[in-house]
Amino acid sequence: MVDLSYVIAGSEATGGAGLQADLRTFQQFGTYGVGTVTCIVSFDPKASWGHRFVPVDSQVIADQIEAATSAYSLDVVKIGMLGTPATIDVVADALARQPWRHIVVDPVLICKGQEPGAALDTDTALRRQILPLATVTTPNLFEARTLSGMDTIATIDDLIEAARRIADLGPSYVLVKGGVEFPGDDAVDVLFDGTDTEVLRAPKVGQARVAGAGCTLAAAITAGLAKGSSVRDAVKLAKEFTTAGIVNRIGGNAPFDTVWQGAGSAQ
Repeated sequence: MVDLSYVIAGSEATGGAGLQADLRTFQQFGTYGVGTVTCIVSFDPKASWGHRFVPVDSQVIADQIEAATSAYSLDVVKIGMLGTPATIDVVADALARQPWRHIVVDPVLICKGQEPGAALDTDTALRRQILPLATVTTPNLFEARTLSGMDTIATIDDLIEAARRIADLGPSYVLVKGGVEFPGDDAVDVLFDGTDTEVLRAPKVGQARVAGAGCTLAAAITAGLAKGSSVRDAVKLAKEFTTAGIVNRIGGNAPFDTVWQGAGSAQ
């Protein structure tokens, strides 16, 4: 029997991030990927590759979720970019309609195509309605600072403190990602389970952010959980998988590189 992985997230038109990256990751893990589109993000090459953000109508999102969950017995889901309070309302309502074995939340808090006020409302709704449902959430440094209320995160102790504060919002596990912006030669992540912390390290691959890394990591965790791994094992394999994709990144005409999920099989 084939394991199923479900994602509710935005579409990113270059294919480097969002639902496209998630489905490629699911495929590499040997799971059958099902996706619901919440919004469409397309970079504008005529305006310094800035974001263009278009939300999908709430009823259309609800219809997609109804079709996906009726067609398959889905019990592991990744939540990616939602984009608006209305979208968060419909997704939170849908999640409450059935039991889930695992919910992985990649807390995408802001898109550059959104107005600041709308982004703040979205952040607040995500914090109140989605994060408490999460088995594991995977904030990057910016998201961790926002969710934890911390001004700076510059040490491992800061990463741990941020994870503890975010855990107070409800998720069972918090994986705070240091990424390339964290000081030092290593990409340092901290996994907190409500009691214990574990520090995960890998050498940094360059100093520039690579598109799709966060999406890929959360999707890899989702696929690992769908296949029966523990959260800790799923997180460790996901970090290895994402690092390989960063090493073998893909470049094009855009001013950023993207993760290549096909760098190695995770099966």
